[in-house]
Amino acid sequence: MPTGHPLGTIVRGSLTGGLEMKLNADQSVEDIRAGKFVVVHGDRHEFFSMITDVQLDSTQPQALLNPPDSRNDLLFQVLQGTTLFGTVKLKPMLMLARDEADAEHEARPVKTIPVHFAPVRDASEEDVGRVFGSEAEGAHFFNIGTPLDMETPVCLNLKRFCERSNGIFGKTGTGKTFLTRLALCGTIKSDLAVNLIFDMHSEYGFEAYAEGGGGGVVKGLKQLFPSKVAVFSLDPESAKMRNITPDWFVEIPYDQIQPDDVATLAKELNLTSTAVETSFLIFNRYKRNWLTTLLDQYPENLKEFAEDLGANANAVGALYRKLKRLESLPFLSRRVPEDAVQKIMTYLDRGRNIVLEFGRQSSMLSYMLVANILTRRIHELYIEKAEKFLATKRPEHKPRQLMITIEEAHKFLDPETAKQTIFGTIAREMRKYFVSLLIVDQRPSGIDPEVLSQIGTRITALLNDEKDISAVMTGVSGSEALRNVLASLDTRQQALIFGHAVPMPVVIRTRNYDHQFYKEMGHLEGEHLQKQAEKNIAELFGE
Repeated sequence: MPTGHPLGTIVRGSLTGGLEMKLNADQSVEDIRAGKFVVVHGDRHEFFSMITDVQLDSTQPQALLNPPDSRNDLLFQVLQGTTLFGTVKLKPMLMLARDEADAEHEARPVKTIPVHFAPVRDASEEDVGRVFGSEAEGAHFFNIGTPLDMETPVCLNLKRFCERSNGIFGKTGTGKTFLTRLALCGTIKSDLAVNLIFDMHSEYGFEAYAEGGGGGVVKGLKQLFPSKVAVFSLDPESAKMRNITPDWFVEIPYDQIQPDDVATLAKELNLTSTAVETSFLIFNRYKRNWLTTLLDQYPENLKEFAEDLGANANAVGALYRKLKRLESLPFLSRRVPEDAVQKIMTYLDRGRNIVLEFGRQSSMLSYMLVANILTRRIHELYIEKAEKFLATKRPEHKPRQLMITIEEAHKFLDPETAKQTIFGTIAREMRKYFVSLLIVDQRPSGIDPEVLSQIGTRITALLNDEKDISAVMTGVSGSEALRNVLASLDTRQQALIFGHAVPMPVVIRTRNYDHQFYKEMGHLEGEHLQKQAEKNIAELFGE
């Protein structure tokens, strides 16, 4: 027998346009929310559906032309539910044969529609579990939140989440950082992927301000998973001011900067295309020493230097002046005591997730430069590892799946630069070399549509701009119905999830990032935690 509170019956619909439900007389339209998860019980199938729109309707137009006086409650009650009623638009997402002996008794894409007057009910806890799985079924299911008006967890399938690049979108103030923390906690706890997080505003490693302000703080990934997370920093002074001790301080030598990095930073440095091409000319002559050779020139020698290269003197001068800015970045050095990429790879190979904090060095110039340099070299090493594994087929040679998190993703992946940057390459590879992206952004319309089409799972908080909503829906079938749902989200703690890691789109109230969550992640308070963490680290590194 169907379970769940009855809402209404199906009166019309089509496979492409969706279904229309007449609301029961005892059900108020004010209790119906766009994005709500409901089940239509047909004769042979159950249709798991999402509410996409709510309308007011009437059997008698005259009743609308002569509305009853607001004080005439009796007349209003007589009309309500008969002459006046509510209709609800539904979008079926999955169908399941009701007969357990049926060969189609598993959730499948919708290929038909239910009969007239099929009853519609609220989804039950059992329905949510059948569709989205539960944490009791395995570590690869991770509770990300609950459906609207329900307390049953909706789970991400982390195996599928880690297989593809993913995106977390939403306008400023909608909780993207907290959604990102939740997703990262799931991958760290499950050990299904190792993470490299470019933490622009130092929000993921150690404690950060709680959502909604008020002066409260929440724990960072290092505090929740001390033996699984290492914090690297670009800014020793910031760490000292905050009274924290990162695992390592990153320095990058000039000889790791390539002309491709300069091309990516052309907008930030206000470089012309001629100046960018000039950097390649210098690189062809001086190879890894190209940048130090350029910066070591005296201004009065630049014309002669350009003539020797066969380059435009004005372009060389412009390139020299713009790249001189790099000398003010404290994390860049002529020589470094240890290679940052090799250090990062050592940690990643041992299963430790890395949060790279930028501290006060959080300008877009610093962020894009460091993310490009490190990711390009790490990707090169992963290609070597992947090819070795494919050649030997030995399990010990299989690289750990790596997920790289970047913020302000539209800066790296706009249509002009996505084909040049390493991040565009990774997004298009679709895990070919065991590397994927988690992109976090408030302006998805600035991202190359080709890259967006490769995003496997999209976790999207409220977006107001029509271009951003259209961008998030790139490559999604039946997007019109989801657009309406996305535009109706609350400003906080609600998100629409759809894509590779969930069987059907669903609107959730996101899980609270609080002490109960810390406990469920295995966090132990007090001195016992510190001793356990030290023991785990010692065992991991054989100390």
